[in-house]
Amino acid sequence: MEQTGSKAPVALYFLGLTMAIIALLVSNNHLVLKNILFSVAIIAAGYHVVIIEGIGETIENSKLKKRFTPNSHLLMGLAAIGAFIIGNFWEGTLLILIFSGAQFLEHFAEGRSKREITKLLKMTPTTARLIGADGNTRIVEVSGLKMGDRLQVLNGDQVPIDGVILSGTTSIDESSITGESIPREKSAGDPVFGSTMNGNRSFTMEVTKEYKDTLFSKIVQLVNQNQNNQTKAAGIIQRVEPWYVNIVLTTIPLLVIAAPFLFNWTWAQSIYRGLVLLVAASPCAIAAATVSATLSATSNLAKNGVLSKGSNYLSQLASIKAIAFDKTGTLTEGKPRVTGYYFAESVNREHLIDVIVALERESNHPLANAILAKFDAKERLNIIVSNDIGKGLSGHFNETSYRIGKPASFENVPDEFTRLNQEWASKGNTVVYVAEEEKVVGLIGLMDTPRDDARATVEYFKKLGIHTTLITGDSETTGNSVASALGIDEAITNVMPHDKSTIIDHQKHTYGITAMVGDGVNDAPALVNADVGIAMGDGTDVAVEVSDLALVHNNISKLTYAHRVSTKMNRVIWQNLFFSLAVIIFLVIVSFMGLTDITISVVVHEGSTLVVILNGLRLLR
Repeated sequence: MEQTGSKAPVALYFLGLTMAIIALLVSNNHLVLKNILFSVAIIAAGYHVVIIEGIGETIENSKLKKRFTPNSHLLMGLAAIGAFIIGNFWEGTLLILIFSGAQFLEHFAEGRSKREITKLLKMTPTTARLIGADGNTRIVEVSGLKMGDRLQVLNGDQVPIDGVILSGTTSIDESSITGESIPREKSAGDPVFGSTMNGNRSFTMEVTKEYKDTLFSKIVQLVNQNQNNQTKAAGIIQRVEPWYVNIVLTTIPLLVIAAPFLFNWTWAQSIYRGLVLLVAASPCAIAAATVSATLSATSNLAKNGVLSKGSNYLSQLASIKAIAFDKTGTLTEGKPRVTGYYFAESVNREHLIDVIVALERESNHPLANAILAKFDAKERLNIIVSNDIGKGLSGHFNETSYRIGKPASFENVPDEFTRLNQEWASKGNTVVYVAEEEKVVGLIGLMDTPRDDARATVEYFKKLGIHTTLITGDSETTGNSVASALGIDEAITNVMPHDKSTIIDHQKHTYGITAMVGDGVNDAPALVNADVGIAMGDGTDVAVEVSDLALVHNNISKLTYAHRVSTKMNRVIWQNLFFSLAVIIFLVIVSFMGLTDITISVVVHEGSTLVVILNGLRLLR
């Protein structure tokens, strides 16, 4: 149903609902007033759904296709008119209330929230410090930068555009691009990307791409493109609608005309039975078949920490053949933890830990936070700390120098530490050495470790024969290590954001319906492109906005719960549809044979509607 953006259709529906309730309370002694109220109710409640969408869209579609193209909205209007003609005003009103209410509820349940691309755009820097020919800097618009321009990027600033470092060393948080939580050290010759966050050093850079071609701009373009290309998948009722409406609209008029000649009915009998058939064939139960199930499932999931932007996405989730996971913040905690450490026997372990804590206390690097979370100092040491890019942290205590840095910054490393470094690094750990007087005496392994419930989640999908994939911007070693630890079928590493959407396209082509789970801006294109995009609730606003489902408490095990509920929802919907159609077929047959009248049809119809609603409400448990 098209969303006009106006609240008038909903207001009219509730006006109609109110009039219907008042009419029910009016005594049968005031039948004229009662029927007038029912008439107002049916016009108000059905104005948008029946008149605008039923008659209006039928005319519009018929003109477009150059043939009569009715929809179920028109059928419901005719069913209500038929009920009015035979004097059953309440039945006609009830049909419209159920159908119109179902349409509005389905719209809110299935309508994908508007993509808030503006939130993504706000993350893009708009100005840059351009270095002129005279060496002076001036603030300019990023959109006006050209390839070859030289820029200055101050500490703590966002990198304004893609380029390469000319001079200076720094560490840059590239999580908005790669999703990697650990900042990357950069020096002259290294590439930098727009919208990433510079660390505590300034540098100069040369622009290598125009604004429209930057990596971050491609993310925005892909989100827009996939958003615009997406079409609302037809719901179950929409799939049933074409043949159902045409059969009813074709059969009943033919019956009314042919019955006097074929069955010796009088014209009065023919018209009456035709109207009874129209009421019998009205899809009350079908209209309620999906709404009760989908709203119950949606409510159940919401109470359990899974928010859905549409029942269609829940239905798709039950049918997935492949699921892709981002690594950082999705399968892993999103921040490094100390996974192991080793100190030489020749050193005073407690004193060395005191030194390590004193050095790391002066750093704001994520690795420092992880080390401080792991080690407790017995004695608080006051050490003047130097933080040198490429060398790490260094300081002196009691005339002894100490340094913590990456392995490549040390020479003449003892074999035992080299062996451990290689072993731990092969498992995806980031390793730092601890040195005393430049002699390595210890090493610490850190890693963004998998969530406790990640492996069980992966195993759940694998048991169902669903292909699992890890997609990450991390190195092959780290990605393969995490995938192996969790039992994931496939790991795709060193991936840039614009590649993720392409990978999802490949997965959809290879396996079929594909889901994507992520939490960052860099996941947005893939989340939108996937048949079902699933965001970790603590992820970026953009990831949550463009996704179809959100795991509110960042509990990935809730994804398996959502899949079980969605599978049951689909099963209940099909039960309801088959039951509803069986009841309609039964009523049509007995009505055609003259074995029922309008009262019996109404009772059976409303009974079947109640059954499908109660069946759907089972999903609340």
